Amino acid sequence: MALPENLHFIIDGGKPLKGSVTTSRSKNGAVVLLAASLLNRGITTLTHMPNIEEVHRLVEVLCSIGMTVKWCGNTLTLTPPKVFSLNTINHKAATCTRSILLFIGPLTHYFKSFEIPQSGGCMLGTRTVRPHLYALGKLGVTIEVKSNTYKITRDKLHNSEIILYESGDTATENALLCAAGIAGISVIKYASANYQVQELCGFLQALGVKIDGIGTTTLTITGNKLIEKDVTYSVGEDPIDSMFFIASAITTHSLLTIRRAPIAFLEIELAILEKMGLQYISKDIGYSENGITRLVDLTIKPSELVAFNERIHPRPYPGLNMDNLPFFAVIATQAKGTTMLHDWVYDKRAIYYTELDSLGAQTLLLDPHRISITGQTKLKSAEMVCPPVLRAGAMLVAAMLGAQGHSVLRNVYTVNRGYEGIVERLCGIGASIKESQ
Repeated sequence: MALPENLHFIIDGGKPLKGSVTTSRSKNGAVVLLAASLLNRGITTLTHMPNIEEVHRLVEVLCSIGMTVKWCGNTLTLTPPKVFSLNTINHKAATCTRSILLFIGPLTHYFKSFEIPQSGGCMLGTRTVRPHLYALGKLGVTIEVKSNTYKITRDKLHNSEIILYESGDTATENALLCAAGIAGISVIKYASANYQVQELCGFLQALGVKIDGIGTTTLTITGNKLIEKDVTYSVGEDPIDSMFFIASAITTHSLLTIRRAPIAFLEIELAILEKMGLQYISKDIGYSENGITRLVDLTIKPSELVAFNERIHPRPYPGLNMDNLPFFAVIATQAKGTTMLHDWVYDKRAIYYTELDSLGAQTLLLDPHRISITGQTKLKSAEMVCPPVLRAGAMLVAAMLGAQGHSVLRNVYTVNRGYEGIVERLCGIGASIKESQ
């Protein structure tokens, strides 16, 4: 059931956080596993599924094309129909999320020609589907971009070596989802090795697909034409969720423990923060249920930060995650000196960092991709409208937690797309925040 789009966060900030919070499960991992369930003619059971809007939209799409879906707490059971039908696809739900693109790879195994609605999600400027087109084209798939839909056609799918000119997460995933259902060996070179790709590889292996090179940029897939297996798989922890709480601890000058943080996907971020003066303790606690995600309990200490002496910019894994860059914008407000962020990936996202000015930040937008932020700044409260970008919205929540006084962030549906129970979890560590219409 969709949440109302006119929900607001009311935050009385400037209060230290305390205690511990457990990292939620991965949004990006969850959505690709939902897409991958389309490959399986058996029953797929996904445990620890995040109860977030992005997941609910894709579940609505799956139900509309014939999948039987049952929730039991945070466990999701998906039973495929004898025949999928795209004639009844839920267009409204599909257009709410860019993740609908991930349905292309698996659906090519059921239809020689089909259309799906064009994707929505965050407003981040032009986001081309060309990497998907080139990757899937090597396997015999053609994608035509129409006014409101993508038209996908194929004749005979075949194995191939795919060279990704852009190491994108979703392009890699779509190629994996298509190659997994083609008997024989396919190779993806210059693949993303990010956490959600590794998550997908683990699930496909559980379905009997052999994959070599997990965690590297070359994946060798031995696909199966028929995948039919009752399987149970757990969604791993979300490094972007951990990073939100790291940023919130920094802005509120708090001693806070973030439990079950997926450390392999936070090491670069923590290395930069350590150079900025952050003090923290990391305690190894083993692996997530999927056997892939290495976890630590991370204790953030109140620290005096200084600006990083190089530009901070994202790169494909193992570089700084592009979804974590907005949190460095709010962190920079608490560091002495001037920090420069270079958000080269998206056309417009750096512009959203100037929203911090309303909370007392000192920013200078150099161009649509670069911004400098001068600190240390005492943040102040404000009433604002949440931007239509998930991580920029979460950035403002972290800033408002550190801003003295009464703040309101309106229309927070975008934040609820990616963060489960954010209000309850923040209240559990001492924040004064509530949700209101």
